Amino acid sequence: MANRSGHKALITGAGQGIGRACAEVLASKGADVVLLDKNPKTLSATAKNIKAMGRQVFTRSLDLTDIQVLKAAVQEAKQEGRIDILVNNAGYDRPGTTAKISSDDFLDVLAIHLVVPFVLIQLLLPDMRIAGWGRVINVSSIYALTGAKAEVAYSTAKAGVIGLTKSVAKEAGPQGVTVNAVLPGLTRTPTIEKFMADKYKQPIVDQTPLGRMGEAEEIASVVAFLASDEASYITAAAIPISGGWGI
Repeated sequence: MANRSGHKALITGAGQGIGRACAEVLASKGADVVLLDKNPKTLSATAKNIKAMGRQVFTRSLDLTDIQVLKAAVQEAKQEGRIDILVNNAGYDRPGTTAKISSDDFLDVLAIHLVVPFVLIQLLLPDMRIAGWGRVINVSSIYALTGAKAEVAYSTAKAGVIGLTKSVAKEAGPQGVTVNAVLPGLTRTPTIEKFMADKYKQPIVDQTPLGRMGEAEEIASVVAFLASDEASYITAAAIPISGGWGI
């Protein structure tokens, strides 16, 4: 990725995992960053690392699904400079089969994975179009392509992310804004390490041609590429980053 001095990136779920890796890689390339996350402790740790790189950092700890609070935070961040890179990464899971998951849990998953990215795109896309340059990268999942047993909400939401990506790409392309999605497979993050038992991880690793889990930095490197001028002719893409699993 070329030097991104003069650009500002907003990353959701920036406190840990893929979001933190994206924030740190983009900052290492020269971008200033806006970091949003619900957990103030992990968010502070990410911000500290990026400030040590000499980059400008704006942080807010908030519930992203509180749309009015989210809008206020973005408006405040925009006062410190135009945001022209958006990484919609934040998410969480509510496992359950179609028969057993509650409608509330289903809607919660749709809210964080689909409504929040939609709102952020609505807020930031107009400025990108006026400037004639912008990058939106949405973090989907390989489950968007394969589905998964007892992951009906998550798989549905992540498939929706691809639809959102392609639709916005067609709208924004004429103004020089690219909109893409990345589809991680099993990736080593604090959440996966804490909550996913080896008996569930190992079968996925065994079926992965590269024979291992992905690392958050490997996802972030693709995000950083999509945020660069080198990726200026890539839009509406949904790029698997899964070591070959699920393809």
